[in-house]
Amino acid sequence: MGVSIQPDFGLPSDRGGKDIGVFLPMANGGWIMSSNAPPLDGSYAYNRQVAVLADQLGLDFVMSMAKWRGYGGATRHWDCSLDAQILIAALAEATRRVKVWTTVHTFLQNPAVTAKMMATLDQISEGRAGLNVVTGSYKAEFDQMNAWPEGLGHDERYDLAAEWIEAVKRLWSEPSVTMDGRYVKLHDCQSLPKPVSQPRPFLVCAGVSPKGMQFTLEEMDAIFLSGRDNEDLARISRAAKAKAREFGRSIRTYTMMTLVIGETDAAAQAQAERFREGLDEGALKGMMRAYGFLDSELGHENAFVASARSSFMTPRLIGSPATIADQSIALMEQAELDGLMLIFPDYLADIPIFADQVLPKIRARFGPSPEVSPHAA
Repeated sequence: MGVSIQPDFGLPSDRGGKDIGVFLPMANGGWIMSSNAPPLDGSYAYNRQVAVLADQLGLDFVMSMAKWRGYGGATRHWDCSLDAQILIAALAEATRRVKVWTTVHTFLQNPAVTAKMMATLDQISEGRAGLNVVTGSYKAEFDQMNAWPEGLGHDERYDLAAEWIEAVKRLWSEPSVTMDGRYVKLHDCQSLPKPVSQPRPFLVCAGVSPKGMQFTLEEMDAIFLSGRDNEDLARISRAAKAKAREFGRSIRTYTMMTLVIGETDAAAQAQAERFREGLDEGALKGMMRAYGFLDSELGHENAFVASARSSFMTPRLIGSPATIADQSIALMEQAELDGLMLIFPDYLADIPIFADQVLPKIRARFGPSPEVSPHAA
């Protein structure tokens, strides 16, 4: 298919450049729980426009989450969501250069199904495919379809994931796979075609607990991180890179960030305040329950709840394009990050502004985005 296979260039952090991508708004409402936020409908038509913009304007990747139950409230936040895998396959055909990453929950999908799905996506995208591996965390979301693995605790879900990803990797590279694991059993299992990417498609995870971090550093190419503040994020990012080196590997560190861009800092702050004023309290409670908070605990503020009360579901940068550029660069330098996955209140209006006034400054500071080749593991 004329795919140009990129060699392994060594440690990602030594190559310069940053991966700047987009977290697709594939569920209604996006990542702002507010009646005053732009009305994102979560439709394929909208997501296709977003992906094509990202492709044309020089961003590096688009990623879809996997979601089966929303948070309700007055805005019915995330009650309508697209399928992560079918969406990304369609967007792979609609784009030409941007990397396309989908999401799979390990206990929900057989590894042989995922191996073939990703090999197909890799062929459609001509080597641009990536997989975000999730072990599952919201019990009610899977209980509704009798899919939650009862008796499988947090750490055990990562034990399952380790067998699962071993099976996927072997199916991508071996003619036949037999496994007799605790969680994964394959018998002369064959999977063709193989991926066109060499040595395999890109793998990313957001495991940040001790067990999740170990799994991610041992098996993935990149990790999504978060922290209480920039200093905490920097500490976690540096620790992840150091721990990966102990395993004889390297890891790319990313964080997720919502950008509120205004003509001036004051205008951006006013926009963020308007979002806060329209907070959907019902959706907030729905999200807290999904995270395991009981109704009786919702009034007790911790850092996460306090942040969510601003209506934003992620950390955010707020300001003019110049301020956003300065803050983004400072964050990536301070935390030694290899990239950002970005969220916008109004993707179609905001991405062109970001690409025109912010992205060139990031490229000028760090160099062009790297061609990331996975490290075989």
